[in-house]
Amino acid sequence: MKATVDKLPGLSRKLNVEIPAEKVQQAFDKVYKAIQKKANIKGFRQGKAPIATIKTIYGEQVKSDVVNELVNEAYQSALEDHKMDPVGYPNISFTPIEAEKSFNFVAEFEIRPDVELKKYEQLSIVKEKLEIPNERITEVLENIRKSQSELSPVFEDRPLADGDVAEINFAGSVNGQPLPNGSAEGHKLEIGAKQFIEGFEEALVGMKIGENRTVNLRFPENYHEKSLSNAPVTFEVKLTGIKKKVLPEINDELAKKVGNFDSLDILKEQIRKDIEAGEADRIQDDLRARILQALLEANPVEAPRGLVEQQKRTLVEDMKSRMRQQGMSETEFVEYTRKWDSEFEESATFMVKSTFLLDHLADKLQLRAKSSEVEDKINQFAQESGVGIDRVREFYSTPEQRSRLAFQVTEEKVVKHLISVAAITEVSKDKLPKEK
Repeated sequence: MKATVDKLPGLSRKLNVEIPAEKVQQAFDKVYKAIQKKANIKGFRQGKAPIATIKTIYGEQVKSDVVNELVNEAYQSALEDHKMDPVGYPNISFTPIEAEKSFNFVAEFEIRPDVELKKYEQLSIVKEKLEIPNERITEVLENIRKSQSELSPVFEDRPLADGDVAEINFAGSVNGQPLPNGSAEGHKLEIGAKQFIEGFEEALVGMKIGENRTVNLRFPENYHEKSLSNAPVTFEVKLTGIKKKVLPEINDELAKKVGNFDSLDILKEQIRKDIEAGEADRIQDDLRARILQALLEANPVEAPRGLVEQQKRTLVEDMKSRMRQQGMSETEFVEYTRKWDSEFEESATFMVKSTFLLDHLADKLQLRAKSSEVEDKINQFAQESGVGIDRVREFYSTPEQRSRLAFQVTEEKVVKHLISVAAITEVSKDKLPKEK
């Protein structure tokens, strides 16, 4: 076997392989004999059909089997001989194969980049200082207060105003036809809450109880029901009542009502703890990104183009799923991905490069995940998700899923180590440099 390697741009390589005619013939003979032993051909006992008959019936299948066998064996052998470590699957092309003739094939692939660690300790990074201003506590308390509000009738003779809760009967129509699900009686609508299409709530301001009003509007261009996009709509509205929100006092009584807290101070302390927990996780995620960015800047590494494209597709699909849940249409998402294509590209490249560095460091620092650590992570997932441990363990029972989880644990260990040996400066959020 002869094998030569052409170096293509970046990490791409082309492997040219020639297999001699003798080895090709041996492969044909091996496959024909294997088929002969099992073949049931009319007129012959099993295993006794002549090879010539086997060739006539199974010729094309044999060629396919021989190609697979020769390519798999020669490809692996050539990689070992040339000491190449490919990533992903190769793109194989070959000439038609014939017995007693040499066989040539070409394999194009990308190789794992060389990782040269120049610096990974004392990386200079900034970390956001965990600070919870009192305004955050006040904001949460105000939201709690609003959630506990009660509606009280307005007895004074006055028109509907912004902030009131209107009790209305309404019926919508489009082009003279009733609007599906566009009518109700006794509906409560907070004016200014933007619960209806733009302009509806504003059009009711100034109405008095018992008054009827015709409201002519248009559905927005991006309305979730495409058949109504930009369509004119008419609402016949009757105001049957006006109520106002009565907010409770922020005091010990409110604290007891919302969570059986003994006092307002205890409620405030719990709010602070909850905010701190969320902010600590956010800051830690930001710190992880910053340490990886610093690691990449100190240790440049190439990224295989194929892996970047694969990671980019994964990011786009993940974003597509989330955007669909938020009501984004296919057309809108196509425009979104076009607009932010460079950001998807940068993120994918960053993830691929950092993965190679972390993988290299895992070996250097002997931080590969142990079986017990993987099992601990499975238990953690079960506790956090509320899913039974058996179901979580079943999900990670396949070699592929188990391997992914093991590498996730490995990455966490390496990042934790990098942070522990980094030169970290804590700064307030407003002085935090923008992450690249």
